Amino acid sequence: MLTPLLAEQPQASRGERYAEVRQRIDGLLDGEDDPIAALATVACELHQAFDYFHWTGFYRRRGDAELLVVGPYQGGHGCLRIPFSRGVCGAAARTATSQRVDDVEAFAGHIACSSTTRSELVVPVITPAGKVIAVLDVDSDLPAAFTPTDQHHLEAVCAELGRRFTAF
Repeated sequence: MLTPLLAEQPQASRGERYAEVRQRIDGLLDGEDDPIAALATVACELHQAFDYFHWTGFYRRRGDAELLVVGPYQGGHGCLRIPFSRGVCGAAARTATSQRVDDVEAFAGHIACSSTTRSELVVPVITPAGKVIAVLDVDSDLPAAFTPTDQHHLEAVCAELGRRFTAF
């Protein structure tokens, strides 16, 4: 059973919920060698676990181009392609650092893939060689929905994906 409106709960509860989700993800991905199946599973598990996530998914880098392509994801339509030079996802890919944005309207160059998004957290997936191969994008209809707790746990998930796969 999902915990009601996690955005309003104490941070310890978020951390506990992430621990549960991470355990499920680890079990589901045990032995999985298909990167797209892994991304789809992670997106689904995260999206279903947190009711303040209104869009949850990955934008993948294809080859060496500085361009991200959508998928897999959960939620409404996403932007199909995002250059590294644009938006929150592009900033995360370009700088290889997480971007936690409390108010997307205040982020210069934000791309409005959904008009209802108010806050966003984007975490890069980086290989051991230091190459950004994807970003995990989580959007919320609530302002300032994401906290350092969310960022910490999503960075751990993305770090594991970066260790396991070299391309998507």
